[in-house]
Amino acid sequence: MIKVGIIGATGYTGNELVRILANHPEAEITAITSRTNAGRKLEEVYGNFTGWNGPVFSGSDSPDAVAGCDVVFLALPHGVALELVPPLLEKGQKVIDLGADFRFRDAATYQTWYKLTHTQGELTKTAAYGLPEIYRKEIRQAMLIGNPGCYPTSVILPVYPLLKEGWVDPDRIIIDSKSGVSGAGRKAEAAYNYPELFGNFKAYGLAGHRHTPEIEQELSHGAGRAVKVSFTPHLLPVARGILSTIHLSLTKSVTTQEVEEILARYYQGEPFIKVLKEPQLPELKWAVGTNCCQIGVRVDKRTNQMIVVSVIDNMVKGASGQAVQNMNLICDLPETMGLQQQWPVYP
Repeated sequence: MIKVGIIGATGYTGNELVRILANHPEAEITAITSRTNAGRKLEEVYGNFTGWNGPVFSGSDSPDAVAGCDVVFLALPHGVALELVPPLLEKGQKVIDLGADFRFRDAATYQTWYKLTHTQGELTKTAAYGLPEIYRKEIRQAMLIGNPGCYPTSVILPVYPLLKEGWVDPDRIIIDSKSGVSGAGRKAEAAYNYPELFGNFKAYGLAGHRHTPEIEQELSHGAGRAVKVSFTPHLLPVARGILSTIHLSLTKSVTTQEVEEILARYYQGEPFIKVLKEPQLPELKWAVGTNCCQIGVRVDKRTNQMIVVSVIDNMVKGASGQAVQNMNLICDLPETMGLQQQWPVYP
């Protein structure tokens, strides 16, 4: 059995990690931490875990709290992992960081967009970007995984193959994404209160959202040249899920069927990617609670544009499910293991 520790287990992503790993046949959760819930059982914080016989919360977020663990998940605010990762790696523990601290190949990019000093620039060179469908080989060999952001996952998966194929213009990519409110984390702010959200829909983070450079980094890798995107996120009045509508300018004359075929061929055999055929298009509810990304496309011959729609659950494929997928890879387990959840979804 793989002994697993989760530092920061009371946030939404930490809770989702427990929900998935509690049913994983080869993983045993031996440590969970929460600075505000020391000594409490998980079921006292999240009632959907009533009857779960896992460990109580440690009040320390230090590496000592997860001593003896083979794999450590970090579900913490940006910047905190920078101090925790080195001592964990020194002890031979494999680390999967669900924050942004190790997603960027260039630490200067992180500093520019997150307004934090990156103190582990050398480690960014050894960290694997945890998108298995693209970086499976690198992930298998890594000790440190930078788990992708939720919005980037929903964008990179459908667009990356099309850039590699050379079918779309890298200079004209417009991304319109909508996310459930759980993407903002478990915090008390007026903007995320029920009366503010219900019946409402709004854009935010225009021309400066922190996921922009992550999307650009990976799409540039696919295109083989620098890519800049126009990315606008929106807040949906639902708990979870992301739907991204991506507008691409074509560089050659292709049909919808040809695009479907190239995506299906690129992701052939991938258990968590489903390319839909016309007339189907992805819907949010089809992805919620799953580790799947569903992709649909349409070619608009009139405007020479391609419209791509993707859906994921921001808490699963966009965060904790993908993290477990990465754990399976670095521990040489079947990639799909443990990703058929049984605990109730929360929130």
